[in-house]
Amino acid sequence: MYALLSVSDKQGILEFAKELRELGFEILSTGGTLKHLKDNAIQALEVSEYTQNEELFDGRVKTLHPKIHGGILYQRSNDAHLQTAIRHNINPISLVCVNLYPFKETIARTDDLCEIIENIDIGGPTLVRSAAKNFESVLVLTDPRDYKRVIQALQDDQNTIELRRELMIKAFSHTASYDCIIANYMNARFCDGFGEKQFLVGSKVCATRYGENPHQKGSLYEFDGFFSRHFKILKGEASFNNFTDINAAVMLASAFGTQKAVCIIKHGNPCGFAIKESLLDSYVSALRCDNVSAYGGVVAVNGIVDKALAMKINEIFIEVLVAANITQEALEIFGSKNRMKIFMLANTSQDTLYYPYDDYDFKHIQGGFVYQSSDKVTQEEIANAQLVTKKSASTEQMRDLEIAYKIASLTKSNCVAYVKDSALVGIGMGMTSRVDAIRAALHKAKDMGLSLEDATLASEAFFPFRDSIDFIKDVGVSAIIQPGGSIRDDEVIAACDEFGIAMYFTHTRHFLH
Repeated sequence: MYALLSVSDKQGILEFAKELRELGFEILSTGGTLKHLKDNAIQALEVSEYTQNEELFDGRVKTLHPKIHGGILYQRSNDAHLQTAIRHNINPISLVCVNLYPFKETIARTDDLCEIIENIDIGGPTLVRSAAKNFESVLVLTDPRDYKRVIQALQDDQNTIELRRELMIKAFSHTASYDCIIANYMNARFCDGFGEKQFLVGSKVCATRYGENPHQKGSLYEFDGFFSRHFKILKGEASFNNFTDINAAVMLASAFGTQKAVCIIKHGNPCGFAIKESLLDSYVSALRCDNVSAYGGVVAVNGIVDKALAMKINEIFIEVLVAANITQEALEIFGSKNRMKIFMLANTSQDTLYYPYDDYDFKHIQGGFVYQSSDKVTQEEIANAQLVTKKSASTEQMRDLEIAYKIASLTKSNCVAYVKDSALVGIGMGMTSRVDAIRAALHKAKDMGLSLEDATLASEAFFPFRDSIDFIKDVGVSAIIQPGGSIRDDEVIAACDEFGIAMYFTHTRHFLH
């Protein structure tokens, strides 16, 4: 009874091999794995000695041999296969444990194409696929976390078809993911990231209670272990919609580095945002923007939630709270809120929220998906914004313009955002015209009893006409930031000069659909 072990990730392999030996397995191995086993007094046979064929081409060819793949692939219940195996002295290999050359780690540390090519595994994926194909007779392992359960199953005589089928699915997923990473890297290196094929690879983190609606199923998947490393559930179970809202909230709250930002999201859009001297003050100011919509919303806190902040948040129903951390005292305050969910998403070295900002973005459409490089507002874009009016903004107004511009850029188009004293005081989003967004924000601010006197205004795209400026002339807006680029820019600039409003062009549009 043979087991073939050939792993790049040596975690747990010694204990696994020892227990396999105790169960009566003869171990076949190669290269670094073989040396590791022998250095620790675990008996193993080199594959080249077993096949009586030496490794070729600096190890590029070592396991590609009929005694190896025949031993894995022949069907034990097929008489013709059995006779062929006997005739060619091919022994059954009943367990294959392989994880692959560290291609991903290699491309993370070097740009040397020769070294990268050498870390493309050939024999490993072939072994895994062979064992997975013959899962009715062969156990295939690609994940060290499965070692203990497989040993337990073998000890308990529970090497069931269900177990082997589960490991088979995991194995094919492993090789598929590996090939996708290689293909995407080559596309990025030689095809500007947009090759003939594009592959999206995610690992399942958890199921959601349901999808966007109760009749739909849903799950969260992650890139590169992001949520497994950084996301912690403190209370409740996140839904599909919770995760999309958390995404919007954390994207905005973390867009200001270590500053004490608080963002409130409802149905994917901000209904409150502020940066003040304390997180408590930030939350209070953010809530003023629209305390009606905030009910049942998602709050992202770029820092630690303490007792005082928790008591304030607890005054209304917030469905989701996500923060860099939360004190035990604060957590206890929310104990009576049965429907509330609390999560950590932290950069622990700074006690601030953390998000990866993926290089690429995609959106599903029926029949496929559209794929693009990710959008991001750079500091240079704002710092180098062009003054196009006679009046300029003060230092404080420029600070508000930055906040307004980032909010507008991370909100559904068409969008405008009003910011005053580092707090959102009005927002219109997802409108079919920019003037409708202007109107919606003005009405909401009026309903909330908020003054827009000396507020700043940001738009994520250009104003096509001066009508938007005409609408805000009487509310006291002091400065505007927008991309510019309309054929009627001169009319819009003239309107600002007429009403004594400062205007800046960033020359970069930030549509979000």
